[in-house]
Amino acid sequence: MQERRITIPELILFAATRVALGFGVGLLVSRVMNNDERKAAGIALTVMGGITTVPLVVNFVRQNRSAEHRLTAAA
Repeated sequence: MQERRITIPELILFAATRVALGFGVGLLVSRVMNNDERKAAGIALTVMGGITTVPLVVNFVRQNRSAEHRLTAAA
């Protein structure tokens, strides 16, 4: 298993995107609001949560690869 390092701000961003995605999906399957409001809010939060996750993951993977590269180059 590889060890990955993540900063507190990165962890907060990951958590926020997961919350938005989960809340959006929850709205889509709930019956709390009328259909139009619920669908609009649910879709917006789901899309926002999904789209904002992609750059975070790409950045995280790139940082870890460059850190691994620096460690192997130093050895």
